[in-house]
Formats: sequence, C-alpha cells, structure tokens
Amino acid sequence: MNKIELLSPELEAEILELAQSLIRIKSLPGQEGDVIQFAKQKMEALGYDEVILDSMGNVLGRIGNGEKSILLDAHLDTVAVNDAAEWEIPPFSGKIADGRLHGRGSVDMKSAAAAAIYAGLVAKNSGLAEGKTIYISCTVMEEDCDGENLKHLFEELNLRPDYVLICEPSNNQITLGHKGKAQIAITTHGVSAHGAAPEKGKNAIYEMAEIIQRVEKLNAQLPTRNGRKGTLVMSKISSTSASLNAVPTECEVYLDRRMVPGETKETVEQEMAQLTEGTNASWAVGTLHKTSWTGKKVRYEPFHPAWKIEQDHPLTSACVAAYRKTFGTEPQQFGFWDFSTNAVTPVSLGIPSIGFGPGDYKLAHMRDESCEISQILDACRFYIGVIHHIL
Repeated sequence: MNKIELLSPELEAEILELAQSLIRIKSLPGQEGDVIQFAKQKMEALGYDEVILDSMGNVLGRIGNGEKSILLDAHLDTVAVNDAAEWEIPPFSGKIADGRLHGRGSVDMKSAAAAAIYAGLVAKNSGLAEGKTIYISCTVMEEDCDGENLKHLFEELNLRPDYVLICEPSNNQITLGHKGKAQIAITTHGVSAHGAAPEKGKNAIYEMAEIIQRVEKLNAQLPTRNGRKGTLVMSKISSTSASLNAVPTECEVYLDRRMVPGETKETVEQEMAQLTEGTNASWAVGTLHKTSWTGKKVRYEPFHPAWKIEQDHPLTSACVAAYRKTFGTEPQQFGFWDFSTNAVTPVSLGIPSIGFGPGDYKLAHMRDESCEISQILDACRFYIGVIHHIL
C-alpha cells in the first residue's frame, strides 16, 4: 500500500478533474439535480457495483457486498455566491493555481466528494474491498438541513452501515466529533392598536426587548466544559402587525445555540425558560420546511446534541492506522468541529462515526474559497486506508 501503487499520476489527475467538474456545476440547496446526476453517472462509469438515486435526490454508490460495511459521506450542495465579481478567481471556474483548487465548494465539500468516489474505486481495484461493503453517498440540502439527507437515505433504502466517515473539511485531521445544534424560535405576543393610540395596545417588539438583552447576557455566561464552550446567538428578528400604522401583535426571534458534550435537551429547555420568564412569550424548535430538487417535501427539526467518538474505538484505530500509512507519522492531535454535520443522523442511530476531509473549514462559505491540491489527494489515500483497516 504505497502511494505509487494506489494513486498513479493518471488517477491523481482524474480525481482533480472530477473535483473541478463538480465545482463548475452550481448546486444550491434544493437545486442540486445537475451535480447529483453528474456524480451518479461518474460512479456508474467507474464501475460501481450499484448506484441508487433516492426520492430526496441523494445518490448512493456501492462497491462490494461483504459483511463489514462503511459509508463515506460528502454533501454536494453549497452556499450561494453573491459577490462573484469580487472573487480573484471566478467562483465556478474550478481553476487550479498555486497548488490550490479554487471555487465555491472546493473546501465545502466537493473536493472531498471526488476523493471519496475515487477511494471506493481504488479500494475495489486493489483488492482492499475484499469481504467489505463500501458505500459512497453524495447528499443534498446539508447546508439547510444537516443530517436529514442521510436520515431519509437510511430509511428509504433500509441501510445501516457499520461505520460512517463524514468527509467534511478538517485540514486532513482526524476529527472525533462536533458541537450540537439547537435552533429555537421565540415569539412574544402583544395586542393590536392604532399607531396613533399605542397606549390601547401592547407592543410585542417592546416585549421582546428584554429577551434580546437576556440572550446576550446568557451567551457570555455559558459555562466551559472540558475546555469547550457553547454559544448562543440571535440570528433573525421579525414582527407581525395589521399595518405599518399598527402596534405589532407578534415579534419573533431565531436563536442559534451550539452545544458542547454534556449539554442536553434539558439544558436548552432550562435556558429558554430563563429567557422567557416573566414575559408573554412562547418558544419552540425552529422547524424548517424545504423542498428537495426532486420535489420531495422535507421537514427538518434542528435539534442535535454534541457527540464525540472514543479515542480507543475500533473506527478511530482504523483511522489512525490509515493516517500513519498516508503521512508516515502518528496524528499529533485530533480535531473537534465547531459546526454541525450529517453525522447527526448516524450518531443518533448509534452508528460509530468520525470525520476527516481536505481543506480548512474556516475558508468554507468565504470569498475566494480554495483547497490545497495535496490535501485532496492525501484525503483519497486516507479514505483507501480506512477502508483497508476497518474490521
């Protein structure tokens, strides 16, 4: 299993060409049809044993039919580009320059998708898939509804892999978990009145003012647990009134709460009670309703606890062995993502999950997004190694 045997210069060029092609296809959440069909056709052309498109629009490729199974997941939707003229290199060019692949999705996370797709192929052709089943999923709508894609895929196809590797960007660092996420809507309730006689009504915006101050204070007071600190931010505010000349009857804010291991649903419930105490307000998980590119209606409940896999878990050990083979050294440290990923679904099902992917996640969603070429190719080698070492 050396680099020359596993990834020839021709294969390296193909991996990068696939990543470039994926970047050149725009794929906002709910509009991923073209890029998903492209990925499906690529898997079929590479000789995957089976390629399935589910009703939500996710594509799943399978290699092998062995007893032990692993799924490598990469979402193909990206955030929007609203400042294309200000990019140094056009965001959908997929250009390679200065040792980096440029464009929207180069980090988050089309480079990883290309690496994973070819990892499955190389593992098959090298005999490393013997006795194993390898799944590669290219999923949709992660940016809006992380985990809902795999939830649907697992349910529709009655799929339950033994292990899951989430290929989100980690600078090619083995990542043992990530923060949880709770998105909450708080609504204050008022009484309508004419704007010329506000004393006859009750202003829902004024009712919200106290809660706004409490949110800022609570964020500053959140405790640090095992070196990690959760966050709370108010990300949206809106109001409802009979007209611009009327006292608002409702005011709604949207909160984004990032949780660390040890914080639970009860933790968040207590915080919401604290925020709304003494006010005429109600709160609920901020359920989202979306439509996938296939037309399927998607209902998303954004409430996921934090998770972390054990450092001595067999999946972690397989990743360490793959890292050692890929880089010729032991991992110096392990990562922990601040953001949420599709891992929330397999973790909720008790499936051991871990993360590893090319690119600096701090460059994701940013202008001039780009990823090191060497990281993309090393990620592919790493994925091959994990497939080889899982038991």
